[in-house]
Formats: sequence, structure tokens, C-alpha cells
Amino acid sequence: MRTERDSMGELQVPADVYYGIQTQRAVGNFPVSGLRADRALIRAYGRIKRSAATVHMNLGVLDPKIGEAVVQAADDVIEGRLDAHFVVDVFQAGAGTSFNMNTNEVIANRALELLGEPRARYDVIHPNDT
Repeated sequence: MRTERDSMGELQVPADVYYGIQTQRAVGNFPVSGLRADRALIRAYGRIKRSAATVHMNLGVLDPKIGEAVVQAADDVIEGRLDAHFVVDVFQAGAGTSFNMNTNEVIANRALELLGEPRARYDVIHPNDT
């Protein structure tokens, strides 16, 4: 397990997952159906995040080293290599906020790993910025 922190406090997250504290909270707070998002939705979110990283690099507002790691992590999402880490119930509350954060955490933690950093080093890459 790893300890993650947010504005609501600390929470234990399994050490071997790419998602983080917001996803862990959503899984606990919204166990509605037991169904997960369709592959097409996961792929679409990966494409959006990849495009956003590319645009921000082109604008010069995202460090290319971090941006390329985010792009590579988004490619992993697009290709389905990280589907097991999308665990938020498809009928979760919040109009998609929990699924969006699930995506951000998976991409941020995979990008951190690609940079040789441990998961949850959010001072390097934060899910709110992906």
C-alpha cells in the first residue's frame, strides 16, 4: 500500500495500481452497479489527454520531458494496456468527474514511472494537471 494525501486527508491506495486517491475515494463512495467503463470511452479519454499534452507542449507551457511522458502514458491508455486500472463505476456520481480523475491519475502515475519516478510523486506530475 502507499499513502496518498489530498484536501480531504490521507488514504491508503494499493501500491501496484496506477490510479490514486481520488479514484480510491470514488470506488468507496459510489459502488452503484459494479460495471466499468467501456473500452471505447477509455480510449476516447486517452486521446483527449494525449491531444491536450501535445497542444500544451506546442504552446510552450508544458515541459517537453514531462509532456512526452504524458503522451506515452496516454498512448498506453489508448492501446488498452492500462484498462485494469479504470475501476470507477460506470454509473458514478459527479457527471464524469470521478472517471476523469481516474484517467488523470492513471496517466500521471504511468508518466511518473516512465520518468523513473515512483507513483504518487505528484510534485513532479500532478493528476490535476494531466
